[in-house]
Amino acid sequence: MVSTFLSYDLVNRDLYTSLNRVAKQPEVSREADYYEANIAKVKTVDEFMKNDRLYNYAMKAFGLGEMTYAKAFMQKVLESDLSDETSFANRLSDSRYRQFAAAFNFNDTSSAVAQTSNQMDDVIGLYTATMDAKEESVSVEAGYFNAMMGTITSVDQLLSDDRLRSYMFTAYGLDQTYYSRDFVKGVLTSDTSDANSYINQNLKPRKDALTAENASLQVQVDAETDPDKRIALRNKIFANDKTLSTIDQYYKLADAFQFNADGTVPAGGAQTTDQSKATYELYLSNQTRVSTTTATNEDAYFKSKIGNVTKVADLSADSRLYAYISKAFNLDGVLWSDIETSLKSDLNDKNSMVYKLAEKKPGLLELAKAFNFASDGTVAAGSAQTAKQQEITSSYYFSRYDDTQDEADEQAALLYKTAMTGIKSVDDFMAKPNAYEFALKAVGLDPADVSAYTLKQVLTSDLNDSKSFVYTLGDDRYVKLAKAFNFGKDGNTTSPVIAQTSATITSIGSAYTIQQTRLLKGAELTAAQSKAKEEVSYYSKQMVKIENASEFLADSRLVNVLLTSYGVDPKSVTNDFLKQVFKSDLSDPKSFVNQQKNGVWAEMLGSFNFDKDGNISRTVNTGVQSQGKVIEIENKYNRQTLEEQQGEANPGVRLALYFERMSPKITSAYDILGDTALLEFFRVSYSLPDSFSNMDVDKQAALVEKYMNLSDLKDNEKVAKMISKFTALYDQQNSSASSSALSILNGSGAASGISADLLYSLSQR
Repeated sequence: MVSTFLSYDLVNRDLYTSLNRVAKQPEVSREADYYEANIAKVKTVDEFMKNDRLYNYAMKAFGLGEMTYAKAFMQKVLESDLSDETSFANRLSDSRYRQFAAAFNFNDTSSAVAQTSNQMDDVIGLYTATMDAKEESVSVEAGYFNAMMGTITSVDQLLSDDRLRSYMFTAYGLDQTYYSRDFVKGVLTSDTSDANSYINQNLKPRKDALTAENASLQVQVDAETDPDKRIALRNKIFANDKTLSTIDQYYKLADAFQFNADGTVPAGGAQTTDQSKATYELYLSNQTRVSTTTATNEDAYFKSKIGNVTKVADLSADSRLYAYISKAFNLDGVLWSDIETSLKSDLNDKNSMVYKLAEKKPGLLELAKAFNFASDGTVAAGSAQTAKQQEITSSYYFSRYDDTQDEADEQAALLYKTAMTGIKSVDDFMAKPNAYEFALKAVGLDPADVSAYTLKQVLTSDLNDSKSFVYTLGDDRYVKLAKAFNFGKDGNTTSPVIAQTSATITSIGSAYTIQQTRLLKGAELTAAQSKAKEEVSYYSKQMVKIENASEFLADSRLVNVLLTSYGVDPKSVTNDFLKQVFKSDLSDPKSFVNQQKNGVWAEMLGSFNFDKDGNISRTVNTGVQSQGKVIEIENKYNRQTLEEQQGEANPGVRLALYFERMSPKITSAYDILGDTALLEFFRVSYSLPDSFSNMDVDKQAALVEKYMNLSDLKDNEKVAKMISKFTALYDQQNSSASSSALSILNGSGAASGISADLLYSLSQR
């Protein structure tokens, strides 16, 4: 008779070949083909349970063949939410049930939604970043304009530079969307005092005509008694005033530069110092957001003017000074009369008005303390502020100048969240300005510049199709917008597509935690649990942001969690190897991943929703089971069949193969005690009597830990020695091929042959 070890070694030394031989057996191949062809058709748990071939195939793969009869029980397993620690599958002590549930997406919580919470957070974060970048760009663009103007030699050079032209148009409040280059060139080369200059020849007649028309319209308004006609006349005046305002801006633009009539630059440059400063001031004043640059400029203005203030009224007479102190002392919306009263109050008199007013608005008392005005409103002595008071005022200003803006941003984000509630289609989304305007601003688009048609086409574009509408725009901002939402081609919401399903992410997190904490105790276990929790949290949060395989592989923390969860040491794998795996096409038998002897790589790749180009695709893993899980079940089925077939000839070989497969999953002595096959392996390995199982479970666990150094299970070489020892002792204890081991293995279950007392004890742990 061939020894157990030799029989085991013949199978295990080239396990890849042994498993391939099994996979090619007609019956095994036929069942695998059926499973692959039909599992994708299954939509519900009931459909799966009613198809006995699919159900039995999967059950056998997970070593649950003896439980195929318990369909009601298994249905509860499959319907369990593995992210809920109290769910049915998670409350079972046998990990095979959790693994079985994790192999399917029957309880996938993802559903059709316009935007997930992560997508919403990303949009809000993007909005904040965009606003910050917009504020920072003020300083950058101003610096660029001032630096480049010294190099400008002609008006054509100025107009050819997009950044200079944009700065100039913003400063003078002009729309450059459809500007005429020749017209603007004519304005910039005009002398507004010359009646024959381009601007006077082209704009003055229009200006005079509109001015005269408005005078005539006003006379008509005054004489008209019909309210509707009066409104119509006023609307005409308003429209004319708008045009006149634009004309005035062009005159200011002409006066802001000193180009020669031929477009060249005079010896003094394109702008004088005063012209450059005036343009800068206008540029800052026309910004939609208050930036640090603007704040710094206003602070400098305040400090340059405060020395000239001799009475309270001077502060209100200068709108910039008034605005400055309002921000510095948090007085937006406060009546000037209250501000004036506070500044004139006697701080030494506790009954003065400032103290009463400050009860409702504390900033008024801060204001009064920061200035030196007498009760008549004049400067009491010296100057309106001391150096110390000026320093305090400046400090207050810089800490508060953007408070209103920040509050508005927070309110906009809140309104966005509220608006996104209940959105079921693109039309719903576009009907809510608080939603679409916020989103457009978040990606850096001006809502006024984006048509309803463009927005709808972008949001319904197929991001996996390089020819879809969103890509034809050639603007990454629109791509970002499309990725932030989940609308299908029909305009209705659909389920979000992420790199891995939520069920897969949860499963990987659980497997990673087990691998990182198995066989540890005390402080070492606590530390490992804490670290594992941190990494699993990181994995869960980052995976929803991953858009392609390259991004995933570039994050070593994500890669380490994935590899560890599959029992692969990250240090044993090179980056080049992983790149080849993730570039593989699972449907191509000749691809790199399918040529690997270890099927875990195909299982791993199949757990992602990446297409063959490495991009997230909605068409990958669309059924109740991912490609990776289908491959995993086939691999498990083949391994289970191999062990069963070897067990028919020699049960000891099956026990050895089973132990070799299960050893990486053992986390404690109780895992051995709860699995009859592992328990038999242990009993034989240490020549213990059958009555060993009748002992108190805790005493059994103590003996397992006494005889077997569980930490050795992390070392493949030591596991091999354990198997070698087992096979030798097995042959000694079993003189024939038929033994009690066969009956144990035929049960193949953790509960087979275990007393009711032991089952109860294990269930309480």
